[in-house]
Amino acid sequence: MKNIVLAGVISIFALTACKKNQDSVAEKTLEQQKMDFQVRQLEIEKQKLAIERERFQYETQKRADSIAIVEKERAKTAAAAKPQIIRETKTVYRDAPRSSSGSSSGNSNGTSQGTTAKKKGISEAAKGTAIGVVSGAALGALVNKKNRGGGAVVGGIIGGATGYTLGRAQDRKSGRVQPR
Repeated sequence: MKNIVLAGVISIFALTACKKNQDSVAEKTLEQQKMDFQVRQLEIEKQKLAIERERFQYETQKRADSIAIVEKERAKTAAAAKPQIIRETKTVYRDAPRSSSGSSSGNSNGTSQGTTAKKKGISEAAKGTAIGVVSGAALGALVNKKNRGGGAVVGGIIGGATGYTLGRAQDRKSGRVQPR
């Protein structure tokens, strides 16, 4: 019986001795894990600093580039602000009937700056009025079956006014008439 008790006590000591070694190994592993974690944290901080440094360099380069662009624009505007030579041209209208050369002498030797554009043809307002009157009269005569003449007159007036309004708007867009 003494042998069994002695074997039990030795086995309990052996198990507790092994357990203490596992705890110390576990404590060492925990300490090692803390150190590894701190090393990783330092590496992350180094990466953050490197990213911040790159961002700062990018911002500096961006600022330098924008300053260079502004300087180029200033140089262009300075070059554009220099006085330019304007050539005087002589405008000759061929549609006008020729008269004696003495009548054109009042125009400072016939020269002017730039060219004067002559407006040719019928305006869009006049075209719109003519088309509106004809189509309005035809439509008015068709609609008013009892008094076709009166319908044509009323339709022509309404069509002419509408055509003129639309044509005038087109003239403003094309530059023939100055907008209000």
